[in-house]
Amino acid sequence: MNAKAVITAVGAGRMGRGIAIAFAYAGHPVHLIDVKPRSDAEFEQLREAAASEIAATLTMMADLGMLQASDTKTVAQKVSYHSHSDAPSALTAADVIFEGVPETLDAKRDAFKLISEHAAPTSIVASTTSTILSNDLQAFVSSPGRFLNAHWLNPAFLVPLVELSPGDATDPSVTEHLKALLEDIGKVPVVCSASPGYIVPRIQALAMNEAARMVEEGVASAEDIDKATKYGFGFRFAVLGLLEFIDWGGGDILYYASRYMTGATGEDRFSSPPIIERNMKEGRIGLRTQQGFLDYSDMDVPAYQQERLAAFVAMLRHLDKMPVKGE
Repeated sequence: MNAKAVITAVGAGRMGRGIAIAFAYAGHPVHLIDVKPRSDAEFEQLREAAASEIAATLTMMADLGMLQASDTKTVAQKVSYHSHSDAPSALTAADVIFEGVPETLDAKRDAFKLISEHAAPTSIVASTTSTILSNDLQAFVSSPGRFLNAHWLNPAFLVPLVELSPGDATDPSVTEHLKALLEDIGKVPVVCSASPGYIVPRIQALAMNEAARMVEEGVASAEDIDKATKYGFGFRFAVLGLLEFIDWGGGDILYYASRYMTGATGEDRFSSPPIIERNMKEGRIGLRTQQGFLDYSDMDVPAYQQERLAAFVAMLRHLDKMPVKGE
């Protein structure tokens, strides 16, 4: 795949525009396709709205110091707009195609029919769906070995993470090609199996529902729950991954805390999965045993801890929440 792959986003809504910005910002030519048949006047109205939104976003990015104001026009010009009737030429030229149409099987089926009819056989095809598994969508794509899901988190032009979910038929080299391309534009791709909720939506669904449940139960105000998640939960996990954090404190801590929460609330949702107890029995407790979910056996653990603590201090400075020092 060449350094400046041609990108086509099928679907000119929020996700398509966000992906267009991400790749255009990195210097890639992007074709943004409107898949809905419209009159010329209707398409022109949509094109103007999409171009205006992209221009406004680039201006905001310039205001935030992400690029020079003089460069916004150059980046915006890398995005071209194509109507449904003009889609074939845009698809034929694409190295990578991202489908971002509404989350219905009918809409996906129609989009992939269009893509399969006109895309080059070597192009990578990825759905940005957050709900439909790649195994269920592969049947809609010719040469399903080139297909996988690529779930971007909004706003796509800012959030680094992209969750790649190959299906059973996906050629592993396709996943690696797309992963490399995303890394090249500064994204952080992760790979997960065709499983409901991927990684982030599955975790955040539990956390968000629990936060809402605490409001419902009167545990704390919405304002204080949000403060707690921003300055406690979110603060720690901006530096340490969830599994890394288990290792940091010790899997045994989570095991006993989970048993207490389950007993105190009578809710099985707080119970720990079997892997936690299994790790304890095998001595995979975390940093203390140099084995946990991660392997610390060849690591300078004190240096690692110092680096993570330095990252916490940097976060405190970023949030303007450094401890108050007395005289």
